[in-house]
Amino acid sequence: MKTDELIDLLALAAGPAPRAVAARRLVPAALAGLAASAVVATAVMGLAAPALLHTAAPWMKLVYAGALALAAGWLTSRLARPVARLALPGSLTAAVFATMLAFGSAALTATPEGERAAALLGHSWRTCPWSVFALALPALAAALWAVRGLAPVRARAAGFAAGLFAGAVGALGYSLSCPEVSPAFVALWYSLGIALTALLGSWLGPRVLRW
Repeated sequence: MKTDELIDLLALAAGPAPRAVAARRLVPAALAGLAASAVVATAVMGLAAPALLHTAAPWMKLVYAGALALAAGWLTSRLARPVARLALPGSLTAAVFATMLAFGSAALTATPEGERAAALLGHSWRTCPWSVFALALPALAAALWAVRGLAPVRARAAGFAAGLFAGAVGALGYSLSCPEVSPAFVALWYSLGIALTALLGSWLGPRVLRW
């Protein structure tokens, strides 16, 4: 049998390639990470005051973290495969960050000058980014596991994207307990916690994503 004939025979027996392989690995990772962060946040810090549900604050946090998780998850799925187009998911991820920063800046500008420090620092600025970071660790471990099972060729970039994804998932869990209401607070301190997770993912990427 000639080589070309053997290749054709093997190709016929292979069947169709599986679809959405990255999503099948990343979605369970996100759900597991979100469940872990929500359970830990509510068990350790308790739920935010029910009265906050009648304000825009919790929904703002959920929309920001949820949109970033979707965008960064898309970017992660692209970086988990070789020769993938990154421009659109990368731009979308940056746009989510930029939109939240612009919203926070506008809200801070509209705040009376004497109240701006309180709006920016809130009651928990010292602990917020570290809480987001800690709550994101289960999602980061799951995301790196998911990416490792695929074919990333840019390990550091894939780890960074997985960190952004995990940080957003951790922020989702933390938002269930967060008492803050200021958009400027969320734009700064939530983003810092997410960025810390992304930096950890970038450091871990070359160490755990090699294949």
